[in-house]
Amino acid sequence: MRQIIAMGGGGFTMEPGDLSLDQYILKQTGKPKPKVCFIPTASGDSENYTLRYFEAFSRLECSPSYLSLFRLPTADLEGFILEQDLVYVGGGNTRSMLALWREWELASILKKAYGAGVVMAGISAGANCWFEQCTTDSVPGALRTWPCLGFIRGSFSPHYDGEPERRPALHRLLKDGQILAGYAADDGAALHFVEGQLLHAICSKPTAKAYQVAWGGEHVVEEALSMMNVNATSVSASS
Repeated sequence: MRQIIAMGGGGFTMEPGDLSLDQYILKQTGKPKPKVCFIPTASGDSENYTLRYFEAFSRLECSPSYLSLFRLPTADLEGFILEQDLVYVGGGNTRSMLALWREWELASILKKAYGAGVVMAGISAGANCWFEQCTTDSVPGALRTWPCLGFIRGSFSPHYDGEPERRPALHRLLKDGQILAGYAADDGAALHFVEGQLLHAICSKPTAKAYQVAWGGEHVVEEALSMMNVNATSVSASS
């Protein structure tokens, strides 16, 4: 079963005292102690970011590791990734991350792992990457559209409530025909896809929302999705 969980914001990176989104993601592996690989490429392999990951995931039932493309753990990247139960991609610069992944052929390895049932997840840039397109501030100035891996059809926009320019920028891009219809997620919200189809929109706080967005011909159509609060609901692995 192919699964992707895309977070607009939240998890250990933004809510260190609330790991409910991360716990939800771990459950979807169906393993009692899943192997988790954190990929911090978008942050330039930030040591502080990676340390925060290990501090958070050492508190959870899992076996954490990470992949640095600057300090490779092995020459067999494909074997390393295929051994994992969950790949968790961190935030940062989407454009730089994807460029480096292509150089190391990591995009094709991740596609193979996704097809083999390794759960794919991530936040911000790590959520952007799974869609056909995203909105990104990788280049200073106005938010712009960028092509991504295309595991999920359509576009994605993270931090929808956390950064004031996100919503108007996405609306402008939709109006101008510069981005595909797709999804937007607030900080603390995530979208869970199974076999390329949206299964759940989830959140770690009641105010966090996620949306389907499209250009309706005269104005942007923004449909708020029904949210499942993982702090208020006992959530089992999808089946």
